[in-house]
Amino acid sequence: MFKIQVQDKKSSARAGIQKTAHGIIKTPFFMPVATKGGVKHISSIELKQMGVHALISNGLILSLTPGLEVIKKHGTIHDFMNFHGSIFTDSGGFQIIRETLFISISDKGIIFKDLFNGGKKILLTPEECVRRQNILGSDVAMCLDDMQHFGNTKEVYKTALERTHAWALRCQKAHKNRKQLLFGITQGGTCLDLRKESCEFFAEHPFDGYAIGGLGLGEGITNVNKVAEISNEYLPKDKMRYMMGIGNPSEIINAVSRGMDCFDSIFPTRNGRHGTIYTGKGRIHLKNSSFRMDTKPLDSNCDCFTCKNYTRAYLKHLLKQNEMLGLRLLSLHNVHFLTKLMEKIRKNIIAGEFPAFKKSMKRYYEGID
Repeated sequence: MFKIQVQDKKSSARAGIQKTAHGIIKTPFFMPVATKGGVKHISSIELKQMGVHALISNGLILSLTPGLEVIKKHGTIHDFMNFHGSIFTDSGGFQIIRETLFISISDKGIIFKDLFNGGKKILLTPEECVRRQNILGSDVAMCLDDMQHFGNTKEVYKTALERTHAWALRCQKAHKNRKQLLFGITQGGTCLDLRKESCEFFAEHPFDGYAIGGLGLGEGITNVNKVAEISNEYLPKDKMRYMMGIGNPSEIINAVSRGMDCFDSIFPTRNGRHGTIYTGKGRIHLKNSSFRMDTKPLDSNCDCFTCKNYTRAYLKHLLKQNEMLGLRLLSLHNVHFLTKLMEKIRKNIIAGEFPAFKKSMKRYYEGID
Protein backbone atom coordinates (compact mmCIF):
# COMPACT_ATOMS: atom_id res chain seq x y z
CA MET A 1 0.00 0.00 0.00
CA PHE A 2 2.96 2.36 0.60
CA LYS A 3 5.94 2.75 -1.68
CA ILE A 4 8.99 4.97 -1.33
CA GLN A 5 9.87 6.53 -4.67
CA VAL A 6 12.83 8.72 -3.73
CA GLN A 7 14.99 8.71 -0.59
CA ASP A 8 16.92 11.92 0.05
CA LYS A 9 20.66 11.26 0.20
CA LYS A 10 21.45 13.85 2.86
CA SER A 11 18.55 13.32 5.25
CA SER A 12 15.80 10.83 6.04
CA ALA A 13 13.28 12.75 3.91
CA ARG A 14 11.43 10.55 1.44
CA ALA A 15 8.85 10.95 -1.31
CA GLY A 16 6.40 8.13 -1.85
CA ILE A 17 2.85 7.09 -2.59
CA GLN A 18 0.18 5.75 -0.27
CA LYS A 19 -2.63 3.79 -1.91
CA THR A 20 -6.12 3.84 -0.42
CA ALA A 21 -9.55 2.77 -1.61
CA HIS A 22 -10.06 6.28 -2.99
CA GLY A 23 -6.82 6.66 -4.89
CA ILE A 24 -3.17 7.49 -4.45
CA ILE A 25 -1.84 10.10 -2.04
CA LYS A 26 1.57 11.51 -2.85
CA THR A 27 3.73 11.79 0.26
CA PRO A 28 4.69 13.76 2.23
CA PHE A 29 1.33 15.48 2.63
CA PHE A 30 -0.76 17.54 5.04
CA MET A 31 -4.36 16.76 5.98
CA PRO A 32 -6.81 19.52 6.93
CA VAL A 33 -8.94 18.59 9.95
CA ALA A 34 -12.68 18.03 9.49
CA THR A 35 -13.57 16.85 12.99
CA LYS A 36 -17.33 17.11 12.55
CA GLY A 37 -17.36 16.43 8.82
CA GLY A 38 -16.24 19.81 7.52
CA VAL A 39 -13.03 21.83 7.46
CA LYS A 40 -13.91 25.11 9.15
CA HIS A 41 -14.95 27.73 6.58
CA ILE A 42 -13.79 25.69 3.55
CA SER A 43 -15.99 23.52 1.35
CA SER A 44 -15.05 20.11 0.00
CA ILE A 45 -15.12 21.57 -3.52
CA GLU A 46 -12.59 24.24 -2.56
CA LEU A 47 -10.36 21.64 -0.90
CA LYS A 48 -10.32 19.66 -4.14
CA GLN A 49 -9.58 22.78 -6.19
CA MET A 50 -6.55 23.66 -4.06
CA GLY A 51 -5.14 20.14 -4.39
CA VAL A 52 -6.08 18.54 -1.07
CA HIS A 53 -6.16 14.76 -1.58
CA ALA A 54 -6.75 13.66 2.01
CA LEU A 55 -8.33 14.95 5.19
CA ILE A 56 -9.07 13.60 8.65
CA SER A 57 -12.37 13.51 10.49
CA ASN A 58 -13.37 12.06 13.84
CA GLY A 59 -15.05 8.68 13.94
CA LEU A 60 -16.43 9.09 17.45
CA ILE A 61 -17.90 12.56 16.93
CA LEU A 62 -19.52 11.67 13.60
CA SER A 63 -21.01 8.50 15.05
CA LEU A 64 -22.69 10.66 17.70
CA THR A 65 -23.72 13.52 15.45
CA PRO A 66 -25.25 13.25 12.93
CA GLY A 67 -25.09 9.52 13.74
CA LEU A 68 -24.10 6.42 11.81
CA GLU A 69 -27.59 5.91 10.43
CA VAL A 70 -27.56 9.33 8.74
CA ILE A 71 -24.18 8.77 7.12
CA LYS A 72 -25.15 5.22 6.02
CA LYS A 73 -28.21 6.74 4.34
CA HIS A 74 -25.80 8.64 2.06
CA GLY A 75 -23.50 5.66 1.51
CA THR A 76 -20.15 6.38 3.17
CA ILE A 77 -18.51 9.34 4.83
CA HIS A 78 -17.19 10.34 1.39
CA ASP A 79 -20.71 10.62 -0.01
CA PHE A 80 -21.94 12.44 3.09
CA MET A 81 -19.18 15.06 2.86
CA ASN A 82 -19.02 15.07 -0.95
CA PHE A 83 -15.26 14.59 -0.67
CA HIS A 84 -14.01 11.70 -2.75
CA GLY A 85 -10.36 11.88 -1.92
CA SER A 86 -8.91 9.82 0.92
CA ILE A 87 -10.47 10.26 4.36
CA PHE A 88 -8.83 9.23 7.62
CA THR A 89 -10.94 8.91 10.76
CA ASP A 90 -9.51 9.36 14.22
CA SER A 91 -10.66 6.93 16.88
CA GLY A 92 -11.85 9.35 19.53
CA GLY A 93 -8.84 8.81 21.79
CA PHE A 94 -7.89 12.47 21.41
CA GLN A 95 -11.12 13.42 23.19
CA ILE A 96 -9.54 12.22 26.44
CA ILE A 97 -8.11 15.72 26.81
CA ARG A 98 -11.56 17.32 26.32
CA GLU A 99 -12.81 17.86 29.86
CA THR A 100 -16.38 18.42 28.67
CA LEU A 101 -16.45 14.96 27.05
CA PHE A 102 -14.12 12.72 29.05
CA ILE A 103 -15.36 10.95 32.18
CA SER A 104 -13.00 8.05 32.92
CA ILE A 105 -10.69 5.45 31.44
CA SER A 106 -9.86 1.82 32.24
CA ASP A 107 -8.37 -1.13 30.42
CA LYS A 108 -11.87 -1.88 29.15
CA GLY A 109 -12.20 1.43 27.31
CA ILE A 110 -13.06 5.12 27.68
CA ILE A 111 -16.28 6.50 29.12
CA PHE A 112 -17.38 9.73 27.45
CA LYS A 113 -20.30 12.08 28.00
CA ASP A 114 -22.36 12.30 24.83
CA LEU A 115 -23.07 16.03 24.79
CA PHE A 116 -24.90 15.73 21.47
CA ASN A 117 -27.55 13.38 22.82
CA GLY A 118 -28.57 14.51 26.29
CA GLY A 119 -25.28 13.92 28.08
CA LYS A 120 -25.68 10.16 28.44
CA LYS A 121 -22.60 8.05 29.16
CA ILE A 122 -21.08 5.92 26.40
CA LEU A 123 -18.31 3.34 26.67
CA LEU A 124 -15.89 3.42 23.75
CA THR A 125 -14.05 0.12 23.64
CA PRO A 126 -11.43 -0.71 20.98
CA GLU A 127 -13.97 -3.03 19.34
CA GLU A 128 -16.70 -0.38 19.29
CA CYS A 129 -14.24 2.23 18.03
CA VAL A 130 -13.36 0.02 15.04
CA ARG A 131 -16.99 -0.95 14.40
CA ARG A 132 -18.00 2.69 14.06
CA GLN A 133 -15.14 3.47 11.68
CA ASN A 134 -15.88 0.35 9.62
CA ILE A 135 -19.43 1.61 9.11
CA LEU A 136 -18.27 5.13 8.22
CA GLY A 137 -16.19 3.64 5.42
CA SER A 138 -13.16 5.89 5.77
CA ASP A 139 -10.00 4.93 3.89
CA VAL A 140 -7.89 4.79 7.04
CA ALA A 141 -9.16 3.96 10.52
CA MET A 142 -7.08 4.74 13.58
CA CYS A 143 -6.75 2.38 16.54
CA LEU A 144 -8.10 3.56 19.88
CA ASP A 145 -5.27 4.96 21.99
CA ASP A 146 -4.76 6.37 25.48
CA MET A 147 -3.50 9.87 24.71
CA GLN A 148 -2.41 11.79 27.78
CA HIS A 149 -1.77 15.51 28.29
CA PHE A 150 1.74 16.87 27.79
CA GLY A 151 3.60 17.24 31.09
CA ASN A 152 2.42 14.05 32.80
CA THR A 153 4.73 11.76 34.75
CA LYS A 154 6.61 8.91 33.15
CA GLU A 155 4.43 6.48 35.10
CA VAL A 156 1.29 7.93 33.51
CA TYR A 157 2.83 7.69 30.04
CA LYS A 158 3.94 4.12 30.70
CA THR A 159 0.43 3.04 31.69
CA ALA A 160 -1.02 4.82 28.65
CA LEU A 161 1.52 3.14 26.37
CA GLU A 162 0.73 -0.35 27.66
CA ARG A 163 -3.00 0.27 27.34
CA THR A 164 -2.55 1.66 23.82
CA HIS A 165 -0.63 -1.45 22.77
CA ALA A 166 -3.26 -3.82 24.20
CA TRP A 167 -6.04 -1.83 22.55
CA ALA A 168 -4.24 -1.87 19.19
CA LEU A 169 -4.28 -5.66 19.15
CA ARG A 170 -7.97 -5.67 20.05
CA CYS A 171 -8.66 -3.18 17.25
CA GLN A 172 -6.75 -5.33 14.80
CA LYS A 173 -8.79 -8.39 15.76
CA ALA A 174 -12.08 -6.48 15.47
CA HIS A 175 -11.32 -4.84 12.12
CA LYS A 176 -13.68 -6.21 9.44
CA ASN A 177 -13.69 -3.66 6.58
CA ARG A 178 -10.99 -4.98 4.24
CA LYS A 179 -11.21 -1.93 1.98
CA GLN A 180 -10.13 0.18 4.95
CA LEU A 181 -6.56 0.47 6.21
CA LEU A 182 -5.89 0.29 9.95
CA PHE A 183 -3.11 2.38 11.51
CA GLY A 184 -1.56 1.81 14.93
CA ILE A 185 -0.62 4.78 17.10
CA THR A 186 2.60 5.03 19.10
CA GLN A 187 2.59 6.77 22.46
CA GLY A 188 5.08 7.58 25.22
CA GLY A 189 4.89 11.33 25.63
CA THR A 190 8.32 12.96 25.44
CA CYS A 191 10.00 9.99 27.17
CA LEU A 192 12.27 8.72 24.43
CA ASP A 193 12.76 5.27 25.95
CA LEU A 194 8.99 4.80 25.99
CA ARG A 195 8.75 6.05 22.43
CA LYS A 196 11.37 3.48 21.42
CA GLU A 197 9.44 0.76 23.22
CA SER A 198 6.22 1.74 21.48
CA CYS A 199 7.85 1.80 18.04
CA GLU A 200 9.40 -1.61 18.64
CA PHE A 201 6.03 -3.01 19.69
CA PHE A 202 4.40 -1.87 16.46
CA ALA A 203 7.33 -3.08 14.40
CA GLU A 204 6.62 -6.55 15.84
CA HIS A 205 2.86 -6.30 15.25
CA PRO A 206 2.35 -5.14 11.64
CA PHE A 207 -0.34 -2.61 10.78
CA ASP A 208 -1.05 -0.87 7.48
CA GLY A 209 0.70 2.25 8.72
CA TYR A 210 1.82 3.97 11.89
CA ALA A 211 0.85 7.23 13.55
CA ILE A 212 2.90 9.09 16.13
CA GLY A 213 0.38 10.33 18.68
CA GLY A 214 0.43 12.61 21.71
CA LEU A 215 2.12 15.60 20.03
CA GLY A 216 1.05 19.14 19.18
CA LEU A 217 0.17 19.70 22.84
CA GLY A 218 2.79 22.26 23.84
CA GLU A 219 5.86 20.02 24.03
CA GLY A 220 7.93 22.31 21.78
CA ILE A 221 9.81 21.79 18.55
CA THR A 222 12.90 20.21 20.18
CA ASN A 223 10.81 17.40 21.65
CA VAL A 224 8.92 16.93 18.37
CA ASN A 225 12.27 16.56 16.59
CA LYS A 226 13.48 13.95 19.08
CA VAL A 227 10.29 11.91 18.83
CA ALA A 228 10.54 12.04 15.03
CA GLU A 229 14.13 10.77 15.19
CA ILE A 230 13.21 7.84 17.43
CA SER A 231 10.21 7.02 15.25
CA ASN A 232 12.33 7.10 12.11
CA GLU A 233 14.89 4.77 13.65
CA TYR A 234 12.56 2.13 15.06
CA LEU A 235 9.36 2.12 12.98
CA PRO A 236 9.30 0.00 9.81
CA LYS A 237 10.72 1.79 6.78
CA ASP A 238 8.18 0.31 4.36
CA LYS A 239 5.08 1.82 5.99
CA MET A 240 3.79 5.36 6.13
CA ARG A 241 4.57 7.43 9.25
CA TYR A 242 1.84 9.86 10.26
CA MET A 243 2.78 12.54 12.81
CA MET A 244 -0.53 13.56 14.36
CA GLY A 245 -1.32 17.11 15.47
CA ILE A 246 1.59 18.83 13.72
CA GLY A 247 0.79 21.77 11.41
CA ASN A 248 3.54 24.31 12.04
CA PRO A 249 5.70 24.78 8.88
CA SER A 250 8.91 24.60 10.95
CA GLU A 251 7.88 21.38 12.67
CA ILE A 252 6.70 19.85 9.39
CA ILE A 253 9.93 20.59 7.53
CA ASN A 254 12.04 19.26 10.40
CA ALA A 255 9.89 16.14 10.68
CA VAL A 256 10.03 15.45 6.94
CA SER A 257 13.82 15.57 7.16
CA ARG A 258 13.51 12.89 9.86
CA GLY A 259 11.44 10.48 7.78
CA MET A 260 7.85 11.53 8.51
CA ASP A 261 5.29 11.31 5.70
CA CYS A 262 1.97 12.76 6.86
CA PHE A 263 0.68 15.52 9.14
CA ASP A 264 -2.57 17.03 10.37
CA SER A 265 -3.51 19.97 12.56
CA ILE A 266 -6.29 22.42 13.33
CA PHE A 267 -3.72 25.23 13.53
CA PRO A 268 -3.86 26.50 9.91
CA THR A 269 -7.55 27.34 10.17
CA ARG A 270 -7.39 28.37 13.84
CA ASN A 271 -4.38 30.61 13.24
CA GLY A 272 -6.07 32.14 10.20
CA ARG A 273 -9.15 33.00 12.25
CA HIS A 274 -6.88 34.77 14.75
CA GLY A 275 -4.88 36.66 12.13
CA THR A 276 -1.67 34.60 12.02
CA ILE A 277 -0.96 34.00 8.36
CA TYR A 278 1.59 31.69 6.71
CA THR A 279 3.52 33.08 3.75
CA GLY A 280 6.56 32.05 1.74
CA LYS A 281 8.57 34.60 3.72
CA GLY A 282 7.40 33.70 7.20
CA ARG A 283 4.35 34.50 9.29
CA ILE A 284 2.57 37.79 9.36
CA HIS A 285 0.21 38.91 12.12
CA LEU A 286 -2.65 40.66 10.40
CA LYS A 287 -3.89 42.34 13.56
CA ASN A 288 -0.77 44.55 13.58
CA SER A 289 -1.53 48.20 12.81
CA SER A 290 1.06 48.23 10.01
CA PHE A 291 -1.37 46.42 7.70
CA ARG A 292 -4.14 49.04 7.91
CA MET A 293 -3.08 50.70 4.64
CA ASP A 294 -1.34 47.72 3.03
CA THR A 295 -2.66 47.10 -0.49
CA LYS A 296 -0.52 44.01 -1.16
CA PRO A 297 -1.95 40.46 -1.09
CA LEU A 298 -1.14 38.25 1.88
CA ASP A 299 1.59 36.57 -0.18
CA SER A 300 2.62 37.95 -3.58
CA ASN A 301 3.65 34.48 -4.76
CA CYS A 302 0.46 32.73 -3.68
CA ASP A 303 -2.23 31.84 -6.22
CA CYS A 304 -5.03 31.08 -3.75
CA PHE A 305 -8.43 32.71 -4.16
CA THR A 306 -7.78 35.07 -1.26
CA CYS A 307 -4.44 36.36 -2.51
CA LYS A 308 -5.70 36.80 -6.08
CA ASN A 309 -8.65 38.93 -5.02
CA TYR A 310 -8.09 40.77 -1.73
CA THR A 311 -5.58 43.04 0.00
CA ARG A 312 -4.06 42.81 3.44
CA ALA A 313 -5.84 46.02 4.44
CA TYR A 314 -9.24 44.64 3.47
CA LEU A 315 -8.63 41.33 5.21
CA LYS A 316 -7.40 43.13 8.33
CA HIS A 317 -10.62 45.17 8.28
CA LEU A 318 -12.78 42.03 8.04
CA LEU A 319 -10.83 40.39 10.84
CA LYS A 320 -11.16 43.42 13.09
CA GLN A 321 -14.90 43.51 12.50
CA ASN A 322 -15.14 39.75 13.08
CA GLU A 323 -16.78 39.34 9.69
CA MET A 324 -17.35 35.70 8.76
CA LEU A 325 -16.01 36.35 5.28
CA GLY A 326 -12.65 37.36 6.72
CA LEU A 327 -12.37 34.20 8.82
CA ARG A 328 -13.21 32.15 5.76
CA LEU A 329 -10.73 33.86 3.42
CA LEU A 330 -7.87 33.64 5.93
CA SER A 331 -8.56 29.98 6.69
CA LEU A 332 -8.62 29.23 2.98
CA HIS A 333 -5.23 30.89 2.46
CA ASN A 334 -3.50 29.06 5.31
CA VAL A 335 -4.73 25.62 4.20
CA HIS A 336 -3.77 26.43 0.61
CA PHE A 337 -0.31 27.53 1.76
CA LEU A 338 0.36 24.29 3.66
CA THR A 339 -0.95 22.19 0.77
CA LYS A 340 1.42 23.92 -1.64
CA LEU A 341 4.27 23.78 0.89
CA MET A 342 3.97 19.99 0.94
CA GLU A 343 4.01 19.92 -2.87
CA LYS A 344 7.21 21.99 -2.86
CA ILE A 345 8.79 19.71 -0.25
CA ARG A 346 7.98 16.63 -2.32
CA LYS A 347 9.24 18.26 -5.53
CA ASN A 348 12.53 19.18 -3.88
CA ILE A 349 13.00 15.69 -2.42
CA ILE A 350 12.52 14.16 -5.87
CA ALA A 351 14.91 16.69 -7.43
CA GLY A 352 17.56 16.00 -4.77
CA GLU A 353 17.32 19.59 -3.54
CA PHE A 354 15.50 19.16 -0.23
CA PRO A 355 18.47 20.26 1.99
CA ALA A 356 18.77 23.50 0.00
CA PHE A 357 15.01 24.07 0.23
CA LYS A 358 15.07 23.47 3.97
CA LYS A 359 17.92 25.96 4.33
CA SER A 360 16.03 28.58 2.29
CA MET A 361 12.97 28.24 4.55
CA LYS A 362 15.15 28.55 7.63
CA ARG A 363 15.52 32.26 6.87
CA TYR A 364 11.80 32.78 7.34
CA TYR A 365 10.61 30.25 9.90
CA GLU A 366 12.17 30.03 13.35
CA GLY A 367 12.94 26.54 14.59
CA ILE A 368 14.06 24.91 11.36
CA ASP A 369 17.36 23.21 12.17
